[in-house]
Amino acid sequence: MKIMRQHSSAKVADLAEALGVSHVTIRSDLDILEEEGYVERIRGGAVLKEAYNFLSPTLAERAQVNETAKYRIARRAAEMITDGDSILLDDSTTTIHMIPYLRDYRHLTIVTNGVETALSLAQEDVHTIILLGGIMHNRGASVIGALGERNLRDLYIKSAFLSCTGFSLTLGMTQNNLQVAQMKRQMVASADQVVALVDASKFGKTDLAAFASIDQIAHVLTDQTVEQPVVHELQRAGVSVTICGETTVSTFSPIRQSEGHLQIGFANLGEDQSIFALEVRHGLEEAARRLGNVDLVMADNRLDAEVALKVADQLVAEGVHLAIEYQINEQVGGAVASKFHAANIPVIAVDIPMVGATYFGVDNYRSGHMAGVALARWIMDHWGGQVDYVLVLQHMLAGSLPAARIRGQVEGLQEQLGALPSGTISYINGGTTADSFEEQVTTVLNDLPANYRVAILSFNDNTTMGALRAAYKLGRENNLAIVSQGADRQVRAEIRRKGSPLIGATAFWPERYGEQLMAIAQQVLRGESVPPAVYVDHVFLDARNINQHYPQDGQAS
Repeated sequence: MKIMRQHSSAKVADLAEALGVSHVTIRSDLDILEEEGYVERIRGGAVLKEAYNFLSPTLAERAQVNETAKYRIARRAAEMITDGDSILLDDSTTTIHMIPYLRDYRHLTIVTNGVETALSLAQEDVHTIILLGGIMHNRGASVIGALGERNLRDLYIKSAFLSCTGFSLTLGMTQNNLQVAQMKRQMVASADQVVALVDASKFGKTDLAAFASIDQIAHVLTDQTVEQPVVHELQRAGVSVTICGETTVSTFSPIRQSEGHLQIGFANLGEDQSIFALEVRHGLEEAARRLGNVDLVMADNRLDAEVALKVADQLVAEGVHLAIEYQINEQVGGAVASKFHAANIPVIAVDIPMVGATYFGVDNYRSGHMAGVALARWIMDHWGGQVDYVLVLQHMLAGSLPAARIRGQVEGLQEQLGALPSGTISYINGGTTADSFEEQVTTVLNDLPANYRVAILSFNDNTTMGALRAAYKLGRENNLAIVSQGADRQVRAEIRRKGSPLIGATAFWPERYGEQLMAIAQQVLRGESVPPAVYVDHVFLDARNINQHYPQDGQAS
């Protein structure tokens, strides 16, 4: 807590290093601190609930009103941003709650009229911060007036994240101060799209001056206490609405009279632990947005079998037309599927097969074989075809089909190098998190001579990152060669890093899952014939071809 209070937020890796304990221990401690109300967990770490004690008393008091709803809305709003974006944050307390979630992005240009917002963002030299000029307002918390409005006229802003003191279905967003409303009108005019962050208490309330009409708003983010008639009116007006609930997040697209409206549930793998899972969800949201007639009800299985069962019940209760299920435990898959089948809800299973569900995802043996062959060829080129030890990182819970991914890697390796001598290959089943694999790989490497050439075959990107952390921590990266499965954003960045022991990864294209899943879902719901299994294409990515397949990553870095 002392460290958290010094920095307002912290990463798991930094806390583990500072305190000399494992990542697993830190995650457990942070979970407990969140339950006790001290911190808010974010991807990769936590932010102190007291992190806003730098605010002026007036603003701090406002920040605590509907605080939980604001956190959920802010987190989802931040996920609408991509690296390199130019965004605007107004001086509201809801946008202040977005700040901790912006630290994982690169090269943002952030425009704001919030003095304390700008000061908080400027504490870390990560983004370009533009503080608008003008007259000090709200006891120095923000600026308003013609000077700031003139500044805005010269700027192009991709997304403006704005809150309000009232929201009327006839007038749109309203403000209780005329000068603030004038400033926000110019914010709306300077932005390509307006995202309204509105907790449910603001709906049905009309204040002094309107600054954004309904037709100027692209997306409304609100909390679960919003009344359904409000959501339906916004949909009919052409606005997308996202309801940020405690366990589910539902996105409702605008209603078009000529199209039937579909409601699709998506239970994701585990977003706090898997960047791959986040990329899958973002792709699905984008596909739904393009279609325009799909409402998404989304939840997180958290790599936990019991949670997956509860999430299935929630999606059934929501009355979804189809469920897309992404969960790790094959043994629980049958129970999850039976809940949907009992409610006559068709299911698409992502990467892990489920009884009675259409399978979509990895061609496991083929993807593994590609990586095994690539690793063997690297060993022949760099180590003269000799390897002292082979470590295989696997997930037993995932079942027999994903186990084919491991078998493909081992067989691909031995096809090129020949049969490995007895005692040179071992298997680790590290659970479901990168932390658990980091600990076990650390133990294995500590038991091996420092000059051993160690090859690692990994089940997925999560396990790969755990193994890499172990290698770097022990200084063993120079005698290590790793191949991965998935090629998510963090693994692609590691492949590009000069001198990395990660030689490459079989690409699963998580960012493309959404479009393909949505196409299959539409076929199923139309009653068309769908193959029992639909596989993604695979390419083995390494430093030689990664820019060809992911040029946008290279530009961002």
